[in-house]
Amino acid sequence: MTDPYIDPDDYSDISENEVSATQLLEVPLSLCGERLDAALAKLLPDYSRSRLTQWIKDGLVKVDGQVVAPKTKMLGGEKLEVTLQLTNEEMAFQPEPMDLPIVFEDDHILVINKPAGLVVHPASGNWSGTLLNGLLHHCPSLANVPRAGIVHRLDKDTSGLMVVAKTVPAQTELVRQMQARTVKRVYRAIADGVVPFDGTIDANIGRDPHNRLKMAVLKFGGKPAITHLRVLERFASHSYVECKLETGRTHQIRVHMREAGHPLAGDPVYGNPRHKMDEDAAAAVKALGRQALHAFALALIHPATGEERSWKAPLPDDFRALLDLLRGDGAVADDETFAHGDGEDDEDWDDDDDDDSDVEVIYAR
Repeated sequence: MTDPYIDPDDYSDISENEVSATQLLEVPLSLCGERLDAALAKLLPDYSRSRLTQWIKDGLVKVDGQVVAPKTKMLGGEKLEVTLQLTNEEMAFQPEPMDLPIVFEDDHILVINKPAGLVVHPASGNWSGTLLNGLLHHCPSLANVPRAGIVHRLDKDTSGLMVVAKTVPAQTELVRQMQARTVKRVYRAIADGVVPFDGTIDANIGRDPHNRLKMAVLKFGGKPAITHLRVLERFASHSYVECKLETGRTHQIRVHMREAGHPLAGDPVYGNPRHKMDEDAAAAVKALGRQALHAFALALIHPATGEERSWKAPLPDDFRALLDLLRGDGAVADDETFAHGDGEDDEDWDDDDDDDSDVEVIYAR
């Protein structure tokens, strides 16, 4: 984990609407003979020399109240007034009060049931109000952990369970488990159409060559991506499915389900806006206003105790409303459907169940 740590103290003089702060420094006698830009680089090591030089050229650095050139030699004892120009990324790493739906917490990890609409990590267009900001307020010590302990993400409009590390050793261990594919993540989704079989979708995912803002299944290149699929219920125009991630690529379930011909209901990026359904179902999908995807179950080895822990998160109200409406139309009830009910009281779907499946269809190109 190599993300730079931005000290929250850097923001102490910055109001909500400002993008700069003033810092007062004194050049020590030990830097006598140094150029201003070189001396400043030693006094403010968190900033690159090129960035500091630009601040000097822009008049943001004053020496004894005067703007001077970067090459000006220091004698020692000069008073420096530096106007720090912070980037959006630096401004983003500040605590904000937030009502975090915490499912579990101890000294090492916390598990959150993220609501739909909450951005996990600051990025362009969302520099504040993110889960990271809320985590820093809830647990200030997370400022000492890269990405405030975040080891995996959920899309903004995907709800459900996420684990956050509260210490660097816990984060290191959770990342190792993620890389070893031993963290179990099970999602519930509502997909367009009648999904015919349980199966596995094994298809590499990478940036869409035609739209760099999207991901796509690629015939060549990309990264391996595997999603195990189980049908829970089938309806006239949709299917209620369970997806188990073996890998964790960006938008993996959404891209894989689209590749399988069953994009997620309501998905604004990968969905099919022309999918045929009755008026009530169409209205319910529109009311959902997001992809019908929920991180339902999470299981891992506790990074400190070595104990296997697991959690489940109930379906959120908007997802439940769509599912209830589809059930009102009547699920297909013959024995060929392998219907499992809503599954919320079922045992966890483990690897042995996958291996014993009578039918496995591999969706891959």
